[in-house]
Amino acid sequence: MTDMMTEDHKDSAASGQDAAVEAETATDVSQDKGPTHSGFVAMIGATNAGKSTLVNRLVGAKVSIVSHKVQTTRAIVRGIAIHDRAQIVFMDTPGIFKPRRRLDRAMVTTAWGGAKDADFIMLLVDSERGLKGDAQMILEGLKEVHQPKILVLNKIDQVSRDVLLQLASAANEVVPFERTFMISALTGSGCEDVMDYLAAALPEGPWYYPEDQISDLPMRQLAAEITREKLFLRLHQELPYSSHVETEGWEEKKDGSVRIEQVIYVERDSQKKIALGKNGDAIKAISMAARKEISEILEQPVHLFLFVKVRENWGDDPERFREMGLEFPR
Repeated sequence: MTDMMTEDHKDSAASGQDAAVEAETATDVSQDKGPTHSGFVAMIGATNAGKSTLVNRLVGAKVSIVSHKVQTTRAIVRGIAIHDRAQIVFMDTPGIFKPRRRLDRAMVTTAWGGAKDADFIMLLVDSERGLKGDAQMILEGLKEVHQPKILVLNKIDQVSRDVLLQLASAANEVVPFERTFMISALTGSGCEDVMDYLAAALPEGPWYYPEDQISDLPMRQLAAEITREKLFLRLHQELPYSSHVETEGWEEKKDGSVRIEQVIYVERDSQKKIALGKNGDAIKAISMAARKEISEILEQPVHLFLFVKVRENWGDDPERFREMGLEFPR
């Protein structure tokens, strides 16, 4: 199993090819069918707008963790989709909000940095919440970003068409969007139109990744993110954001299984007790849920061992930020 999350190579791939040659030729799509397109699309929005759900929907597989908790995504996650003759690299960025802590500042800086590095910017708006608070702040910030932009109104099944049209009109008065789309990330309604547009709008050029790769996230990091998702889902009312998961051990066994050791870092002993739960019930449930999902992605048996450690003020530790893929703000 490679360290990068990939699907199985197609049966038609020539056996015995050198891995580097295979990766190079995977980006060649029969030249007699016309030019290929490729590019990066930064998906930005307020917290809990549905960015991770939409990225997973457009890629067709889980590459980003999803939680009803705000500020779940902490670093940029790239999901890679093929549509027609285009390779679209979606950049799921942290939600943008008014930062209060050092970690908050790092996440918001990362989100805006991802937007400025992309070929296209997709602003995702929760139609139920509208253009209030953080969404309005993001719109104002987009005035200073010069890449082409599209507006995507999410959760269209929750509001009336008149409200959607009013939101689209108000947003376009602030920022001139190339196109406006109305979708449901949960059901997939309208998502095909977004893919059709991006596939044609992205610049011509070779693909950046092999055809069967769906993320550039190392498998060790994805496994840690999956465990963090299960931690949030289990303890969303009890454990604050001061928790972090790292994969510290990964061993491929001779029987085809993999042994994974992960550490959940918290800041206080009281948080450790919450993560463990009464008689270890919480950590057992988190481990079972994470192990099941990681095993399904790897398509091999997984032995997952979770440890909870107290590391006071880990949110001020540059090493933890590097582990999360964030730049440490001074």
